[in-house]
Amino acid sequence: MIPNILSIAGSDPSGGAGIQADLKAISANGGYGMAVITALTAQNTQGVRAVTLVAPEMVVAQIGAIRDDIRIDAVKIGMLGSAAIIEAVAEALSGLTAPVVLDPVMVAKGGDRLLAAEAVATLRDRLLPRASVITPNLPEAADLLDTEMATDRPGMEAQAQALLALGPQAVLLKGGHLAGGDSPDLVLSAAETQWIEGARHASRNTHGTGCTLSSALATQLGRGLPLNQATSRAKSYLAEAIARSGDLSVGSGHGPVHHFHAVFPEAS
Repeated sequence: MIPNILSIAGSDPSGGAGIQADLKAISANGGYGMAVITALTAQNTQGVRAVTLVAPEMVVAQIGAIRDDIRIDAVKIGMLGSAAIIEAVAEALSGLTAPVVLDPVMVAKGGDRLLAAEAVATLRDRLLPRASVITPNLPEAADLLDTEMATDRPGMEAQAQALLALGPQAVLLKGGHLAGGDSPDLVLSAAETQWIEGARHASRNTHGTGCTLSSALATQLGRGLPLNQATSRAKSYLAEAIARSGDLSVGSGHGPVHHFHAVFPEAS
């Protein structure tokens, strides 16, 4: 069975992040992608120029139209933008039993804020307890916990425990902001603590990595894999997408990863 994966996120017209990256990652991982758009952005590989949020009632209408007609096997939630949209998504997903992967998108790669600061508490209270797994990077974890960013593995473990106490079933805390040559991720749930090791790829092409990883993870969960296997497959997929990103020539800033590396021949 090909799983139906719903992404709820903002649009990136440059194609490297947001809904566009989600649909590519879902397809590359064997899922059928569906999209509920929460925001329109004007952005490229150099940064975000403008953001227009979709009306909350339109977000609800999009989700409702899908739920009324199509089986949903997993959900990925990305950029939401405001407390009103967070509330709308929480209500619209009420009663859905499919896994929910929440990527708490707060700040773009170039530093532009994508979630109003006053909406962080709403995200923490309304959607974290609804999530099967949340996938923050270290700055996002610090923002959710209103504390300083973790700088080592013990700090990551402490913050992952604090995030788990806020209600999600599991936490995938991404360690890409740690110093050093490795990029370790921590998977934490009530049942397990697992470090997923990974080498750091020296590349500027990291636009949309969080969107890509969370969408790949949602797809693997939608295929029925347990969390540890789903996470390992999603991380391996992203690592190769970053490693092969140099095959692309997109923009002059932080370029995208190569979502379809598996179906393209390697550049000579």
